Amino acid sequence: MKILRAIFSRTTFMILMILLELLILYSVFHWFGAQAAWIEEVLRFISGIIVLSIIKNSRHLSSDMMWIVAIMLFPIPATAIYILLDADMISSRTMWNLVKSTKEAGKYYKQDPAISEEMNQSAPELRGQFRYISESAGFPFYRNTGFDYYGLGDIGYPVMLEEMRNAKKYIFLEYFIIEEGKMWNGMLEILEQKVKEGLDVRVMYDDLGSFMTLSASYAKKLEEKGIKCIPFNRINPIIGIIMNHRDHRKIMVIDGKTAFSGGVNLADEYINVKVIHGHWKDNVIRIKGEAVWSYTVMFLTHWNALAKEAKDEDFEVFRAEPEPGEPDGYIAAYGETPLDTEITAQNIYMGILNQANDYCYIYTPYLIIDTELINALILAARHGTDVRIMTPGIPDKKVVWMITRSYYKQLIEGGVKIYEYTPGFVHSKVFVSDDRIATVGTVNLDYRSLYLHFENGTYLYGSRKVLDVKKDYLEAIEKSHQVTADECHTGPLKSYFIAVLRLFAPMM
Repeated sequence: MKILRAIFSRTTFMILMILLELLILYSVFHWFGAQAAWIEEVLRFISGIIVLSIIKNSRHLSSDMMWIVAIMLFPIPATAIYILLDADMISSRTMWNLVKSTKEAGKYYKQDPAISEEMNQSAPELRGQFRYISESAGFPFYRNTGFDYYGLGDIGYPVMLEEMRNAKKYIFLEYFIIEEGKMWNGMLEILEQKVKEGLDVRVMYDDLGSFMTLSASYAKKLEEKGIKCIPFNRINPIIGIIMNHRDHRKIMVIDGKTAFSGGVNLADEYINVKVIHGHWKDNVIRIKGEAVWSYTVMFLTHWNALAKEAKDEDFEVFRAEPEPGEPDGYIAAYGETPLDTEITAQNIYMGILNQANDYCYIYTPYLIIDTELINALILAARHGTDVRIMTPGIPDKKVVWMITRSYYKQLIEGGVKIYEYTPGFVHSKVFVSDDRIATVGTVNLDYRSLYLHFENGTYLYGSRKVLDVKKDYLEAIEKSHQVTADECHTGPLKSYFIAVLRLFAPMM
């Protein structure tokens, strides 16, 4: 029975369709090559134009290097595939709907000038960073009246359940991975009850992220329970660039008064119920107050882009009067989209690094970075800043871990301290600096998060809660191993092999 399920599974079907598509593409290239030599010459000419265009226009050349090398080595098939993928991006209804919805949602992000002035007066040396987030990236700052940091999914999960039980109007969820088990089933039970109470309950999950954990019909099952559901960017066997852009966000919004985010997906390993890669080090954040509005708008933006009917014409109906709270610094919830020219998350990370004086501590599960970030990390360390990066001690993907470790030697020799979390896997994505700035979210230090995926994060300035993030990091350091340069030595053959892997890292 298991063999039959495997043979007729969604995964097997997708693999067979992709292989068939590749065979058709190969046949087309071979036929063209045999029938018309001039086509080959045209493609060679176009390949040169494409390479020059990439070099001229690239904002992250390290990740685009893969295309440059591929086109130079295999000008005809690589150029043809590049053109096909660009055509797919232009013709994709999903892409245009996301672009349109994101543009329309911009009117809901409004910066209070009084708050900007307060922030600029409190830290004039950071006014450029504040201005970038609120004006260039377009995500307003609010007074922080309710931010809580939970250094493990195990600790944050019960808080999430309690807030869900208290919901009165709606619950919105947007997650990369959902998997049936204790964590998700505990939430689903509450969602079903809330539907019976008449609440508006919506669930969005990434179709590729949940490809191995949910059936193709799972959205329909939720709909039958009264839960509105959209799989984000449904995957299909037709190879296309839009399929490469996944929804890596983690967002829960309850009644417009409470939001949750952080690193955790909705599966049991994230709360250490299921142990796969040792102890899972992750985080959950809870936000209350005005900043919840930004997360409400982020969710509704994606929902409207993908909903086939019953779109929300006015987001304001979901705005809630924030509960009063004692002001404690400032907060901005921000999003990242690969469908514009702004590299918001990387610019925020770079801004924190460039402004750090005493320390900058970083959590990341993956370390696959370009020369710009490498140089920024090393420069900060050489300025005297205590720069530390914590990565997993037990990997979830061996090849990616190998690439991650390939960056260690250069960074360590540049003064950056590298730690590996000995008990298991680090999945947190955090920057914390100088006891006054922190950002917690979904953005890994790798090409996919920085350039290809839809992401989100929460920037915190001047709050006492920054010290909670710092404390969590220092406690994790005590369980970690500091890597030395001597441990990073590799032989010439392995070095060249890793160099090739790094070239194709943007696809991993």
